[in-house]
Formats: sequence, C-alpha cells, structure tokens
Amino acid sequence: MEQTLTMTTADFDGQFRELLERHRGIVFKVANSYARGAQDREDLAQEIAVQLWRAFPKYDGSRSFSTLMYRVALNVAISHLRERSRYERHHEPLDVAVHDTADANSDPAADARVRELYRCIDRLDPFDRALLILYLDERSQRDIAHILGISETNVATRIGRLKERLRNDMSEK
Repeated sequence: MEQTLTMTTADFDGQFRELLERHRGIVFKVANSYARGAQDREDLAQEIAVQLWRAFPKYDGSRSFSTLMYRVALNVAISHLRERSRYERHHEPLDVAVHDTADANSDPAADARVRELYRCIDRLDPFDRALLILYLDERSQRDIAHILGISETNVATRIGRLKERLRNDMSEK
C-alpha cells in the first residue's frame, strides 16, 4: 500500500532537503560516473535533484530513501548519456576532457590508474556502469536487483563478468 504524505509544505520541503543532504553522495557518485566535464556533472546532479523532488511525493517512507535515489539518479543519468550520445554523433567536441581526479598532493601514478579506471568505466554501457556504481557502493545484491529491475542471480553473474572485464581492460594498459 502506497503511503501518502500528509504534512505541511514546510515539513515536506524540510524532509526532502534533509534526506537529499544525508544521501547527496549518491547524486555526485552517479553524476561523476555518467558526465565528463565539471559543468556537465553539475548539470546532471541538478537534473537528478529535480527528478528526485518530482518523485518524492510518492516516496514510501517504509523503504530506504537511498534506493529511490539510486533508481531516479541512474534513470536520469542513463537518459542524459543517451541524449549526449545523440548530440555527439552530430557535433565534433572542441576539447575532450578526462574526469578531474588529481589534486595538488596526489600521487601521479595513482592518478594515472584512476584516470585509466575512469576511461574503462566510460567504455561500459549505461547498464553495466549503473551496476558498477551500486557494487562499488557496497549495495547488497538484493538492493541492486531491486534498483535495476533484474534478478539477484543476474546481478551476481553480471558483477562477475564486469570484474573480469575491468581486470582485463586495466591489465592491458
């Protein structure tokens, strides 16, 4: 049975803000995995927040808010990626940037491995990228299955194949 929220607008706004703030890392994790440049990541994070706001009135408080966040964020990100792919087929980019990963005190060798990992992740199809994000966030196979709409057995199989693919891609470099 779907729970309907019966609260004042201020309560509703406050509850949404508090949940969004508590789980904001999910939004940034997904945006960083599906968008290239800083502005693109910001735009994607903003669009995810907007779509979460639209979905929030139907949120069932008996379920984890992070599950809703992943579901919405991944759907928005995959749609964003598809739109970007259509755009890029017809336009030549002026500057293709790799994800920003280095900071002033970082190890150059580690930065190179992280950049290579991002390149490998960028080559994954949107579904495998979503699966990897959830796996790296240590979500249970049950949660991943629920979020992605596949069976737990399928999750386990796909994770095994994905690990092997990433191992092979990273060892070739």
